[in-house]
Amino acid sequence: MGRLLLIIGLILVVLWLLGFFAFHFTTPIIHALIVIGIIVIIIDLINTRRNWW
Repeated sequence: MGRLLLIIGLILVVLWLLGFFAFHFTTPIIHALIVIGIIVIIIDLINTRRNWW
C-alpha cells in the first residue's frame, strides 16, 4: 500500500507516453496525464522521505 502512489504515477506517465508518441493525441487531456503523474510521484517521494526518518 505504501508504494501505491508511485505505481499510479508511473502508470499515468506510461499512458502519457503511449498517447503522445504512439497515437499522436495532442489534446490537453494527454498533457494533463503527465502533470498529474509527476505530481503523484513527487507526493509519494515526499511521503516516503518523511516516513523514513
